Amino acid sequence: MRYSKRSAQPLPQMNRNTALTTREAIARLLLHGPLTASAIAEELSLTIPAVRRHLDIMVEEGVAVAVDPSPYQERGRGRPAKLFHLSDVGRSHFGHAYDDLAVDALRMVRKLGGERALVDFSQQHMHDVVAGITPLDRDATRADVQECAEKIAQAFNKCGYATSVENARGGIQICQHHCPVAHVAHDFPALCAAEHHILSELLNTPIQRLSTIAYGAHTCTTNVTVPHNSIQNHAERSEA
Repeated sequence: MRYSKRSAQPLPQMNRNTALTTREAIARLLLHGPLTASAIAEELSLTIPAVRRHLDIMVEEGVAVAVDPSPYQERGRGRPAKLFHLSDVGRSHFGHAYDDLAVDALRMVRKLGGERALVDFSQQHMHDVVAGITPLDRDATRADVQECAEKIAQAFNKCGYATSVENARGGIQICQHHCPVAHVAHDFPALCAAEHHILSELLNTPIQRLSTIAYGAHTCTTNVTVPHNSIQNHAERSEA
């Protein structure tokens, strides 16, 4: 069985003569984050022109979306290649964890306990997701912040969020490429607020939510500021 280099998960059995199966494999890769045509070609051992033909069809059908890279992310020289994301239609093929049942349950929580009960439930849920991760101190180094963000991403991935940590100007970004509760979070923003709260609590540094899947974006992106003195603090610790 073939495995994706990016996600370490098995890809669908591919018949190279079956375009639909190839596009299913591409969609599986995009579920774990945005990719360029060349990156997809490398993952699936296909030519870049062949991948672009499939991507053009997926974009035309509304399954995928082509976008320019985020201006916040670090870039090399030359014109940046377009990134391809799954659209909301594309994500729907992979299902959502709660949807109708969760909406009914959260409505009942709010009816019985009011907004405070809904907030408490949402925050407890997020604490359960990241259980075992220790909050950072104020003097944490960039390496500390990076390590904590990676632990958060791993915890989120276990719950189906397809999360990655990317370098960005002035810090890093936590990018969730799939949200198993996106449709629910649209009606209950307390879920997104609780997620933001737990990220701030664990990372203990200024963060900013740049986009959310629940409100139409391709990813849930949180910018994490790394203090300028973090490198200096790290050097001082090493000399001590």
